[in-house]
Amino acid sequence: MPKVNVYDMSGAVVGEIELSDAVFGIKPNAAALHSMVRHHLAACRQGTQSTLTRAEVRGGGAKPWRQKGTGRARQGSTRSPQWTHGGIALGPKPRSYRFQINKKVRRLAMRSALSAKALDGGLLVIDDLCMEQIKTKEFNAFLTKLPVVGKALVVTPEPRETIIKSARNIEGVKSSFVGVLNVYDLLNASRVVIDKAAVAQLEEVYAG
Repeated sequence: MPKVNVYDMSGAVVGEIELSDAVFGIKPNAAALHSMVRHHLAACRQGTQSTLTRAEVRGGGAKPWRQKGTGRARQGSTRSPQWTHGGIALGPKPRSYRFQINKKVRRLAMRSALSAKALDGGLLVIDDLCMEQIKTKEFNAFLTKLPVVGKALVVTPEPRETIIKSARNIEGVKSSFVGVLNVYDLLNASRVVIDKAAVAQLEEVYAG
């Protein structure tokens, strides 16, 4: 079983924790990770872009000039795609970009992302990740002591308002909790700062 140090809120090492091989010790599956990242980014797209076709553009009911005898190309409407202010041919319309991924691949991708973080030393376990007050300066000092370099993802067992609001104004730091944790956020962060209780919850959910 992989072992990692456990830190307290002062940044000091207070012990060790053995991580589950089934969740934090597998060989990361690149195909599953790629599929989940694509799925996440596709689901983030609003899909509300829209253009007007020639049937939807106002005007253009009269034929611009007669069919023959002008020396110019025949035209039936000033709202054809080749005209200024005309409709758009084959333009985007509102649509959903979402696609489905089966449950086994989702679980494999999550285990792969967690294992990759444990493997490269990017997983920092905190004994009790909490703050009594909302203090961005104090939370930033805590991250500096660990130390956290680059982007960081802070994971708690459940939503904790003091953590969320203390972390939200720190550049490169994002907070999350076990119920909404996703593969993209894990891979996008160089360090994952996670509560010890959240580790136990993840092992309970994904070890089976």
